[in-house]
Amino acid sequence: MALKSCQFPVISRLFSSIFLLLVSSLLFHDSAASGGHDYHDALKKSILFFEGQRSGKLPPDQRLRWRGDSALHDGASAGVDLTGGYYDAGDNVKFGFPMAFTMTLLSWSIIDFGRNMGSELGNALKAVKWGTDYLLKATARDGIIYVQVGDAFSDHNCWERPEDMDTLRSVYKIDSSHPGSDVAGETAAALAAASIVFRSRDPAYSRLLLNRAIKVFQFADKHRGAYSSSLNYAVCPFYCDVNGYQDELLWGAAWLHKASRRREYREYIVRNEVVLRAADTINEFGWDNKHAGINVLISKQVLMGKADDLTSFQRNADGFICSILPGISHPEVQYSPGGLIVKAGVCNMQHVTSLSFLLLAYSNYLSHANKFVPCGETSVSPALLKQLAKRQVDYILGDNPLRMSYMVGYGARYPLRIHHRASSLPSIKAHPAHIGCKEGSRYYLSPDPNPNRLTGAVVGGPNNTDAFPDSRTFYDESEPTTYVNAPLVGLLAYFSAHP
Repeated sequence: MALKSCQFPVISRLFSSIFLLLVSSLLFHDSAASGGHDYHDALKKSILFFEGQRSGKLPPDQRLRWRGDSALHDGASAGVDLTGGYYDAGDNVKFGFPMAFTMTLLSWSIIDFGRNMGSELGNALKAVKWGTDYLLKATARDGIIYVQVGDAFSDHNCWERPEDMDTLRSVYKIDSSHPGSDVAGETAAALAAASIVFRSRDPAYSRLLLNRAIKVFQFADKHRGAYSSSLNYAVCPFYCDVNGYQDELLWGAAWLHKASRRREYREYIVRNEVVLRAADTINEFGWDNKHAGINVLISKQVLMGKADDLTSFQRNADGFICSILPGISHPEVQYSPGGLIVKAGVCNMQHVTSLSFLLLAYSNYLSHANKFVPCGETSVSPALLKQLAKRQVDYILGDNPLRMSYMVGYGARYPLRIHHRASSLPSIKAHPAHIGCKEGSRYYLSPDPNPNRLTGAVVGGPNNTDAFPDSRTFYDESEPTTYVNAPLVGLLAYFSAHP
């Protein structure tokens, strides 16, 4: 059962000392060998990665030139234009649920840390707009949201470049008869968060995003249900929402309140806090589970003294912090011998970057309020949370037992055989002839490095013993995803300005 706050046994003074020793050991593990990192270079590459994931007609300023136009007729079978957007990982399907979460986290990265991005801010804004332009297309029809393009089973049966795709580009939607409050709630959150990003930079576009977010959220709340129930055959087991849709409704309302400043959304949060299970699984955060993110996001208002009716969210946020600290045994969050956060499930690095982002964001909110986190008798400072987040980032960039950067193109040693079709197959510029569905298998099975460098891609990462097989066939470890990189952008922006 999930803890509702820091409900640990009272920590004795002796245990507090042991805890601090364990944290110190984690933070300074291998620090002498690291020699520091070029966080701005890593930031630049982490944003560049999104250009390698683009679908549709590529713009003239496309920097990863080995990619070409792809999926130019998406949506045609349904009579709509669904070109653009992102492939979420190493395949060629456009899954709306993780894409929307990616845009929410990329927007949050800019909202909180855009001032630290320097010359890369413009590229980060382009990365958001590429995604939100697609989400606007997917939500253009009242009462309908298009949530996926491409048949995942057909796609996963092939190993081919997106430029060559001849697999089914089936279009999947939710509507009043086939609800999907989870994907709709996340889409509303993404549009609302992006509206904040563009509020002063492009007011007309910002208003369009916010107005659409309001309509999408109304649809999500009115027609409640999980999209993995109504579209089970298409989205499961790939992005099946096993956590339920309730968290996405609170998440969407929280972002709409932040973006619109309308009291109705705050009242919605207060009214539905218990019904929508705000205190559940407080140490989970990712495309499927928004609980920790909800609590941290809403806590900012509480810490500023502007939301006394939302104090339970701050208690939950404190509980989240306590549950992921090293040295406190918790069944859902562990650390590898080398100091990496480890959680059950595929693509562990998604947990590392998302949870680390929350550590950093909450640390900043606490700092501005001059607050600490009480965990039993141990008082945890904002500075310690920043150190914990930085330790995870440094591990990704090479401070780990294998001395390997898990970001492609960063450092002297990084994964060369990532599970990614476009990267592993010859580019259309090097091999203009069509490569068919099964013709690509020999490249998938080849021991050779990928011919195209997907710069900035962060792979799923090592296992719980810090071991990493640099092989395409080990997709849990070697596949990159957009939702791993999105929160990392914010982390790298901050540490580039505060090394």
